[in-house]
Amino acid sequence: MIIQFSRIDDRLIHGQVTTVWVKEAKAERIIICNDEIHQDPIRTTLLKQAAPPGIKVNVVNIEKAVSVYNNPKYEKDTVFYLFTNPHDVVRLVEQGVDIKKINIGGMAYHEGKTQITKAVSLDANDVDAFNQLDKLGVELDLRVVYSDPNVDFIKKINEFKWD
Repeated sequence: MIIQFSRIDDRLIHGQVTTVWVKEAKAERIIICNDEIHQDPIRTTLLKQAAPPGIKVNVVNIEKAVSVYNNPKYEKDTVFYLFTNPHDVVRLVEQGVDIKKINIGGMAYHEGKTQITKAVSLDANDVDAFNQLDKLGVELDLRVVYSDPNVDFIKKINEFKWD
């Protein structure tokens, strides 16, 4: 499997993804990797319907994502991985999925999270996951839109106090 692009965006497939990031990714398939969404048939159907024309969408759990990545049948497939959180990315990378770079695009504010940019809010568990990804050698690319300048994400999260 050829990973063209990987992004964390809890909105998953939306305008910015369908009009800009899909074109940048140059992938034939979007794979949404999340156990919870995989178990929600209504949300899965809606995500597939939101895909841009000509792009296939699969919603899989983490176990299936690893299995498909390792299946020689898909070795020539180009994919755009979408995640809702950094924890799922860690799980894939720790199981041998070769994600070299992850774009952090959007993580909504919820109670207990700290807003670090206009589009990204984290809690201490998220920070731990991002630090883990950094230690695993995954480049962390904080850009909501393609034209945004890249920000040193680890430096950014270290500007805040985490309990």
